[in-house]
Amino acid sequence: MNTNEKIRVLGKGITAQAIKEKFPNALLYDDKDFELYDLNSEKRTIVSPGIPPFNQMIKKAKNIQSDYDLFEDVMPFSIWISGTNGKTTTTQMCQHILNSHNSVCGGNIGTPLSKLDLKASIWILETSSFTLHYTNIAKPNIYILLPISEDHITWHGTFKEYEDAKLKPLLLMEDNDIAIIPQKYKDYKTKARKVIYKDSDDLCKKFDIDKSKIKFKEPFLLDALLALVSKKIISDEIDYKRINTFTIDEHKVEEFNDNKNRIWVNDSKATNVDATINALVPYKDKRIHLILGGDDKGANLIPLFENINKLNIKVYSIGTNSDKVENYCNEYNIEVENCKILKNSVIKINENLEDDSIGILSPAASSLDQFSSYAQRGKEFKELVLGLSKL
Repeated sequence: MNTNEKIRVLGKGITAQAIKEKFPNALLYDDKDFELYDLNSEKRTIVSPGIPPFNQMIKKAKNIQSDYDLFEDVMPFSIWISGTNGKTTTTQMCQHILNSHNSVCGGNIGTPLSKLDLKASIWILETSSFTLHYTNIAKPNIYILLPISEDHITWHGTFKEYEDAKLKPLLLMEDNDIAIIPQKYKDYKTKARKVIYKDSDDLCKKFDIDKSKIKFKEPFLLDALLALVSKKIISDEIDYKRINTFTIDEHKVEEFNDNKNRIWVNDSKATNVDATINALVPYKDKRIHLILGGDDKGANLIPLFENINKLNIKVYSIGTNSDKVENYCNEYNIEVENCKILKNSVIKINENLEDDSIGILSPAASSLDQFSSYAQRGKEFKELVLGLSKL
C-alpha cells in the first residue's frame, strides 16, 4: 500500500474523509464536482459505499474499487460478516469473543477501514452489500453470511443484484478460506471450504454447541452461534462464558415496561421485512400491537403480510408508506389503523394494550422519511411510551 498514491475518491463522507487522512494526495469528488471530474482518468477510483451504481460519476469512471480493495495487500487475517439482518450484532459479538486474540472491528459500523489498526491480528468487518458491489480484489479469510432477504432494492435495482453483491466474496476466496453460508447457497461456486447451515440447530449440531448454555434466544441466538463458531475455527474453543457477557444494543427487540407495567418492545432497528418477521417470533402466542411503516426502499412487503396474518395482531401504520401498509393489511384481512405518525400509533396502542399483550415498534422500513436515524425513531418511541401519562 502506497499512501502517497494519487487516488480518486468518490464521496466526501466518513469513509472518504478517513481515506484522505491515510492518503493525503487523494482527490475527493461529489456530484457538485462533476465538471472537474476527469472522465478518462485511469487512476484508481475508490467509491464511498453510499453512492449507488446509477450515479453519473460511477457510470463514467474507470478502475473502480472499494476501500476494502485499497487495503487488500496489508489487511490482516479478516472475518467479513454480511447478510440482511443481524450482521451488526454478529460483528459486535465476534469482536467481544475474539478481542483476546488482538482483534479489532469496523467497516460498515464504527471505525472505517482506513482507521483500523494494521498491527491487529484480526480485522472483523461488518460488510454491506454497497461495499461488496464495488469490491473486486479483496477477500476474507472467513466469510460469515447470514440469511439474505429483500432489502436495498432502490439502490441495487433488483433483489438478484443485491443477492449477487452479498455472494461476491465467495467468488474471490481461496482454498484455505472458510465460508459459513445458508443452505440456500450450498451449490454456489467458490474455492473456499463451505460450511452450510440450515438454522441455529443445524449450526449447533455441526460444531457440537449446546444452545442451552447460551443466554440468547432468537433472533439473537443465530448471531451468538456464528460468533462462537468464529472462535471455534480460530482457537478450537466454545466460549460460552464470554458470549454470555455480551449486551445487545438498544433498539433491537428491546423490551421495557410502561408505568402500568405493560410490555413494549423497541425494535426500531428492524428496517426490512425479514427483521420484523424474526422479531415477532418470541411473541407469536401473545396479542400483538405492531407499528409498521416508513421508507420501505422499494422492497417487496408481501412476505411480511403473508406471515403476520397468521398471528393475533393489529397493525398501526406510520410513515410515507402508511397507506400501502393499510392496503396490504386490508388485502390480508389484518386489523389495521392508519396513524401516519409515531405519536398517534403509541396513543392508539395505549388505548388497546392489555396486560397479556405487547406493543412493538418493528417497522420493516427505514426511518429516514420522518427521522434522522433508526436510533432517533427508537428513542422517540420509548419517550412517548414512558410519557404516556402526559399525552
